Amino acid sequence: MILKNINHPFAYHTQKIATMFFPLEKIREDGESEITVETEIENGCCFVSATVYGKSLERKCETEENEDMAQAMSLLLWGVLSELTGFKPPWGILYGVRPARLMHSKCEALGEDGARDYFLENLAEPERVELALEVMKRENEIIKLSRSNSCSLYVSIPFCPTRCAYCSFVSHSIENAGALTDKYTELLCRELESKAKVISDLSLRLETVYFGGGTPTALSAPQLVKLLKAVKDNFDFSTVREFTVEAGRPDTVDAEKLAVLKKYGVTRISVNPQTFDDKVREMAGRKHSTAQTLEAFSLARENGFDNINMDLIAGLEGDTLETFKASVDKAVSLGAESITIHNLSLKSAAYLVTEKRYYDLSKKLLPYEMVKYAGEKLRRSGYYPYYMYRQSKSLGNLENVGWCKKGRECLYNIFMMDETHTVLAAGAGGVTMLKNTESGHIERIYNYKYPYEYINNFDSVISKNGGIYSFYNA
Repeated sequence: MILKNINHPFAYHTQKIATMFFPLEKIREDGESEITVETEIENGCCFVSATVYGKSLERKCETEENEDMAQAMSLLLWGVLSELTGFKPPWGILYGVRPARLMHSKCEALGEDGARDYFLENLAEPERVELALEVMKRENEIIKLSRSNSCSLYVSIPFCPTRCAYCSFVSHSIENAGALTDKYTELLCRELESKAKVISDLSLRLETVYFGGGTPTALSAPQLVKLLKAVKDNFDFSTVREFTVEAGRPDTVDAEKLAVLKKYGVTRISVNPQTFDDKVREMAGRKHSTAQTLEAFSLARENGFDNINMDLIAGLEGDTLETFKASVDKAVSLGAESITIHNLSLKSAAYLVTEKRYYDLSKKLLPYEMVKYAGEKLRRSGYYPYYMYRQSKSLGNLENVGWCKKGRECLYNIFMMDETHTVLAAGAGGVTMLKNTESGHIERIYNYKYPYEYINNFDSVISKNGGIYSFYNA
């Protein structure tokens, strides 16, 4: 699409608004396109003209002295595009990743009523406003657990059995990258030892440990033993409140691996169907069956896991409202302690986007109905929303929400999403987030993105720990 911004510095805002409506369009300043938008400010007046697939519309609005011009332009552009497309993004012109955190800051500054007004003035739906407020309150109860010297540990396992069609994570199939896993595991154990020393030297308090990816259980049972032993042998677990390992792909779960997780004190796992419809699952590129999902869940229960999360995705190719409802109903009937409802995000690196061009403007309202049903069903079934986040280029511009039974919140998810305290990351693709809890200042240290880079540059990986010491000793 063509987006021209004339006589104003708000290109970032207008691009964000345009992406809400056209998430797969590459935005350019000139050329030819069936979607063209021009925004301009002149003598305190905002102008927007747009043509979308042959339909054209022009609007203007006069602004008052000291009015927020970025907001005024965003509201005008949102209105023009919503009228042309017949679609009204449910969060209005708000595009931040962390709605609950924004709600928290506005409540502190304006009070609860003032915060509500702020969201509504920015065209967020009333239901979204109340959701953000509820999640904020749930999150705050967990955030109170964190201390000034608290931290969490994230361990990255960037391997999966196969790559899902919607995935944009740095994840490699075991089939293609299996030869790297032994060396990767060996070096990751060494990095974990170094991170444990950092925590000890700086007198940090470890609150949560999270193994993510990828799919950690894509590793073999002996490899998992090495990693889990490295964690338990080197870190002080006396303050750890939660130990999560994602076993997201049911085709990687067996009794031996579950026994290993249990032996080393893992308290929470994920078994993620994404859908219980085999046809939808196959189109998503997940090489497992619904029967395998049910077997993995049953095995986890048999091995004593009483805190299991299941992920579902609204908007997958081939999914209908009825098949999605059936997936939600099935997850609830299994009694999963938490169920996370994701909204399909059309990331540019995903096969779904780069190869299949699945996205269709007419599909925007379907995930809206899916998410609505999920919320209603989960509330009736004793779950409540405890954390949330948004992704750019999501189908329908919706949110991802974690729902849980009482007392079954994933603490790591909240600490990470709120940026409550330092998160030390180990492994390829890991990002260490350092937080000064007094000033709120945050710095990030990035590990090498790909496993082969991580392996080939491991000495450099370890040297980056110097940045952690420098941050805390400043």
